[in-house]
Amino acid sequence: MARRYDPGRRDRIIDAAIRVVGDQGIAGLSHRSVAAEADVPLGSTTYHFATLDELLVAALRKVTDEPRTGVEGWARALAAPGPGLAGRLTALLGRLVAGDRSRVRLEYELYLAALRRDALAPVAAQWLDACVEVVRAHVGGDAATARALVALIDGLLIQLLLTGRAFDPDEVREAFGRIIGGRDVPASG
Repeated sequence: MARRYDPGRRDRIIDAAIRVVGDQGIAGLSHRSVAAEADVPLGSTTYHFATLDELLVAALRKVTDEPRTGVEGWARALAAPGPGLAGRLTALLGRLVAGDRSRVRLEYELYLAALRRDALAPVAAQWLDACVEVVRAHVGGDAATARALVALIDGLLIQLLLTGRAFDPDEVREAFGRIIGGRDVPASG
């Protein structure tokens, strides 16, 4: 029997892995659970991804490239005309936690899995470095300030996701302002 040509199968497997992690967490991820979710034979998942780490790397790359949470989304949000940098960062964070937080929760679950899965660490570090570079362009090239702002965003997002508490834009804007200091200038445009 000839093998059926299915060019979208690899992407469907990645999307299924994202759904499995979103629904069950990383602990629920297996080739079998992904194959069932993607409605493909088990051998298809192992053909495209020999290990679960390879599948997780592909899932993390896809999630961090999405417009809502990806680096390009950050760049657009920070380049938008509007209030100073603290206000734009606050608006960005507010958009990330608005409504259903499940996608951001999924992103952080994959991102934090890099602490235990060496294969994910370079992808997570690349995403983090890219976020720092986006912010760095808005703080006069100061890498330390950019890293501090990205760390604050990560910390606030994790706290909001863990506690489920409401987003307080005034509190967040003030925290960003403390780090930014006198560099809080409006975006050009």
